[in-house]
Amino acid sequence: MNTAELLVKCLENEGVEYIFGLPGEENLDVLQALRHSSIKFITTRHEQGAAFMADVYGRLTGKAGVCLSTLGPGATNLMTGVADANLDGAPLVAITGQVGTDRMHIESHQYLDLVAMFAPVTKWNAQIVRPSITPEIVRRGFKLAQAEKPGAVHIDLPENIAAMEAMGNPLRTTDHEKTYASYQAVQAAAELINQAQNPIILIGNGVIRGHASAALTHFATELNIPVANTFMGKGGIPYDHPLALWSVGLQQRDYISCGFDHADLVIAVGYDLIEYSPKRWNPDSNIKIIHIATTHAEIDSSYIPETEVVGDISDSLYEILKRADRHDKPTPYALHLRQDIVADYMQYAQDDGFPIKPQKLIYDLRQVMGPEDIVISDVGAHKMWMARHYHCQRPNTCLISNGFAAMGIAVPGALAAKLVYPDRHIVAVTGDGGFMMNFQELETALREGTNFTTIIFNDGGYGLIEWKQHRYFGESAFIKFGNPDFVKLAESMGLKGYRVESALDFIPILKTALEQDVPTIIDVPVDYSENLRFNQRIGEITCSYE
Repeated sequence: MNTAELLVKCLENEGVEYIFGLPGEENLDVLQALRHSSIKFITTRHEQGAAFMADVYGRLTGKAGVCLSTLGPGATNLMTGVADANLDGAPLVAITGQVGTDRMHIESHQYLDLVAMFAPVTKWNAQIVRPSITPEIVRRGFKLAQAEKPGAVHIDLPENIAAMEAMGNPLRTTDHEKTYASYQAVQAAAELINQAQNPIILIGNGVIRGHASAALTHFATELNIPVANTFMGKGGIPYDHPLALWSVGLQQRDYISCGFDHADLVIAVGYDLIEYSPKRWNPDSNIKIIHIATTHAEIDSSYIPETEVVGDISDSLYEILKRADRHDKPTPYALHLRQDIVADYMQYAQDDGFPIKPQKLIYDLRQVMGPEDIVISDVGAHKMWMARHYHCQRPNTCLISNGFAAMGIAVPGALAAKLVYPDRHIVAVTGDGGFMMNFQELETALREGTNFTTIIFNDGGYGLIEWKQHRYFGESAFIKFGNPDFVKLAESMGLKGYRVESALDFIPILKTALEQDVPTIIDVPVDYSENLRFNQRIGEITCSYE
């Protein structure tokens, strides 16, 4: 047995199902070992796509997704997806090939110090310098990747070490034991809630990762406290719940901002500061905060909790609920605020304009998708609309790259989602800019039999940058480009392509596309003049709720 074979045995021991990546000279021994493994290697068309697949696999399963590259340019191509997973709290293990240790002291073809390069974008990374340490490095890597807050780790394997004879066995894996909040913290939180006149709950991705959605919904319902979610907290409470105020996270004021204006207490549950800066909802640092999470709060001048309830989130919520009482303190402002939020959403339900308004497109998408179906949003102007208008009944049914906000995640991410949930409808929602960054992974999807649908918001430019340019300068520059015929592109790849030519076309085309046995593309001309109209409308919002 060589080191590469021992590495693969350790990966099997960690329960790895898939490795996403590209073959290269410096990972030949690992690839050979995988030929005799239960792990399925999925050959992608680009290392960035491989890393995004591992990223989304980790988000959906809670188990580290694994991606593999060769050295040099292969490793640098992994970086974007690795950084995305790390900032968004997705467990991921990246494995890179490397030159032999006998070449590292000299200038060598394609050599980079990958341990140094990956250090800023991982929780931990290491090089296997002796065969015998392989089991310890793999076990530590997976343990750290999957521990709260999850993130990315990197393992570098020099080619001469990979080929060396190895002795040893995988180390025993252990489950993460739950930790529980202190009585003092729970009691302090309950007292703050009892004293508050206008509390609001802010939920983040920790609620999703911690499987605490049921506990959160029960907690909010019993205490009659309205709930807002970050982009990554979607589905933490069902969107049709009467206390759900939907998403917060835009970089400008919105209806939900009124909820924070009225708040004298924010109960932050599973919230990570990177999801939405507290300086946007607590700019004067005068709102009292309760921090409920599995880890302590980060330091920020606008986020200084009165108490930190650190432990299993569901348990903490149930324990606080036992001690809190708000039956005599209704929150009527929240009901009025929700009515305005819902009215704003519903006004596009019958809109028949063409090109289609993004609000209408997303409204219709929600009508077709089931509660358990999954959308993966790319990054761009459409992401802002998806974050604001696509609402979730269940956790982990709308995935948005938010901390790193990397374009190109949607198509490879949808492939990974279909592997995890083959019986669900999966939709990649992307702009034409983000689509062209990783559309080549549709060939991977076809080869692997993962039939998902990609919806392209087509405006012939970088719409989000145009939006920002007009907001700050009143004009735009350098944002327009040309596109191929997306229907013909799909057909040339053995896929099925559709083009929407009226607002009435979209729903029947989407239903047809979702039933195909190959990946499908829907080209939708979109009216992004709504971006600037949104800026104007939002500027007219007044918070008059009592």
